[in-house]
This record gives sequence, C-alpha cells and structure tokens, in this order.
Amino acid sequence: MNDSPGWATPGSPSDGERPGTPADRPGTDGGAQQPTPPAQPDGPKWSAEQPPPGQWSNPGTTPPATPPPPARAQSQRGWGQQPGTPYVGQYGYPGGPGQWGQLPPAAKPGVIPLRPLGLGEILDGSVATMRTHWRSVVPITLVVATIVQVITVLVQKFMLDDVVFAPSDDMTAEEALDSLGNTLGSTLAVSAIAQFLQVLGTLVVTAMLTMIFSRAVLGRHSSVSEAWQDARPQLLRLIGLTLLMALGALLLGAVLVAPGILADSVGLGVLGVLAWLPLVIWLGIKFTLASPALMLERSTVIKAFARSSKLVQGAWWRIFGITLLTSVIAFIVAMIVVGPFQVIGMLAFGGGFDALEDGSAQNAWGPLIFSAIGLIIAQTIIMPIQSGVTVLLYVDQRIRREGLDLELARAAGIENYGTTGG
Repeated sequence: MNDSPGWATPGSPSDGERPGTPADRPGTDGGAQQPTPPAQPDGPKWSAEQPPPGQWSNPGTTPPATPPPPARAQSQRGWGQQPGTPYVGQYGYPGGPGQWGQLPPAAKPGVIPLRPLGLGEILDGSVATMRTHWRSVVPITLVVATIVQVITVLVQKFMLDDVVFAPSDDMTAEEALDSLGNTLGSTLAVSAIAQFLQVLGTLVVTAMLTMIFSRAVLGRHSSVSEAWQDARPQLLRLIGLTLLMALGALLLGAVLVAPGILADSVGLGVLGVLAWLPLVIWLGIKFTLASPALMLERSTVIKAFARSSKLVQGAWWRIFGITLLTSVIAFIVAMIVVGPFQVIGMLAFGGGFDALEDGSAQNAWGPLIFSAIGLIIAQTIIMPIQSGVTVLLYVDQRIRREGLDLELARAAGIENYGTTGG
C-alpha cells in the first residue's frame, strides 16, 4: 500500500496469502515459534529453561534474578501465522502470561487497532468515524439523502395523485378490478423509481465514505472535496459493478422462477423462489467486499469481484453474521426515527385514520413530507454505519490474510512496526 488514500494491492499473490513461511514475514527472526523441547522419559522432569552458565547457586540460597528474554515482535502481534493456527501471545502460546483469551494491545493510529478485528471493534470503528469525522460524513449523507427524498416525494405525489386506493360502493366488479390493477401498477412504478434513486444515492455515498473511512483508519481527516476527488475516478465503475450485481440477481431469479410461471404452477414457482433467495444471499455476501476493493485498490469491476470472492472465502458465515446484524440495527434505527414522523404527518396533516382507511393519506403532502424528513434523518445515521462496516470488513480480511496491518502502519508513519515489540 502506498501513502495515498487509494490503497493499491501490496503485491499479494492471487490466493490471498503471503508467500513463504512465517519466517519470511517482517518482524521474525527465523521462526514463528520457539522449538518444542523433546519429551522427557518417565522419571524426574527437568525444566525446559535452565539458568545460563555461571549463575548456579548453592542449595538453600536464592538465585539471582534473571531478566526475562525480550518478547519477539512477531509473537507479540501474531501477524504472519498460517491461517487456522491459534492467536499467539508474546511468549509463543495463546494469550501469553496473564493474557489468556485476550488479544495483546496493537498500534491504533486511527479508528481501529492494527490487528484482526472483532465484531465490537468493527461496529465501534464505524461509529467512531462518524463521530470523529462528522464534518465530512454528515454533509455527504445529508445532502444525498435530501436530494433523493425530495425527488421521491415529488414523484410519489404527482404519480399517485389521481390513483384511487379504495374503490367506491357504486363501482361494478369489473371497474373495481381495473382500479385495483391501475393502483398496483402505479404503486409499483413509484416504488421502482424510488428504489432506483435510493441506489444511485447510496452509490455516491458509498464511494465518498469509503475514501473517508480509508483515511480514518490511518488517523487522517478528509474534507468533502477531497473525498469526492478521490472517489470520482472510480464512480462509473462502481455504478457498473452495482448494475451487474442487480442484473445477475434478476437473471438468476428469471431462470429459477420463470418455469413455474410458464407452466402455470404455483408449487413450481414457490420452489423457484425458495431456491433463488439463498443463492442471492450467498452471492451477495460473496461479493460484498467488491465495492471497497474497487474503490481502494483502483481495480476494474471484474478484478473487484475476484478480490471479494477470495477475501470472503473461508469467512462467509462470519461476514454474513456481521452484515445481518448491521442490517437489523439499521432497520431498528430507521423504524425508531421514521415512525414518529409518519404518525405526526398522518394525524396532523393527513386527515387521520379516515384518510389512512380510504388511502388518501398515501399522496397527501403532509404525510409525504414528514415521512421524507424522518427518512432523511434515518439515512444520515444509517448509511455511514453500513458503509463503514463494509469497509472495515474489507480491511479486517486483508489484515488476516495479507498482513495489511504492516502496510497501514507504514502509511500511518509508525516506525519499526513489525520489527520491534512496539
């Protein structure tokens, strides 16, 4: 990695692992662990560590204190171990003296420590970035969310203004069916436009916030103009990446669900949907790190997909759990924020429960505006957290697989990181 916020792949091999044994990694002295002493035969057990020559003492006397050997730099942090081996403490066994089950301290130039991250550290890093760099984060999300919601409210108002949500009693059955069809068609069209606008807004926010988070990891601040300048060259590729993922999900759904529709079989259609959903979720997690890989490694769309696939390999369930938990938290926050605004808009300016029953509250200015205000506030809070979790998951996987902590430490200006105990 270079010192610029756009991270380049640090010459790592294609399989995502560093070449050589742990002895090849910085901060080692030829081996990852101390040699294991040979097993002793039955009888008196001798200590594996003996005092050096010249320090034997007479029986009954206290031998002079011997300073402990210096901790090995690699063992202190555990970087460079082969995947699947336990975390090694400062004296070569899990946790080290007095540290059982705990990770030793690591350098922390920015919002995260430079070592493999836990769930709490990933969430805390996202919130800490939002709190520390709010002057850059909040304006980006607030402006984008406001533009998206203003356009959505206008589309919703004028496209649904003439729609009849509740058929009258004097309608015939045929007229009621036609009205219901028009209502469903208009509602789906508005929802599609709103989702398209939301995706575009999320792309811009993700692109710019990725750059802010990449600098926050190094303890650096970013202005809005700097974030835009860094993100702009990759924005079109990010749009292409997102469109490819959406198109792939639609094509997969068409292949699995279309046979049931063509055969006019409800059971076959349901079976296709049940097969489609797990595949979409699996592919979504498999390629969830493609966006930060595209932005931070300045790669192409195809290479970003390949990088995400290799980084997620072996950690799918962990990334799925963290992503799911983040989505649940985001949903709860959105409901807490948006709910009161919707109730106020409906009761104070939307005609109350009668308007809700006849459907007129769906296109009244009061409920639409108040709901939009609630969504703007919620998205200003939610989008940075979700983007931050994705970026930090990418950083965490590269630390675990490629020793990115060494690259980050050098970029942050930490001297002798990986070669000394500091």
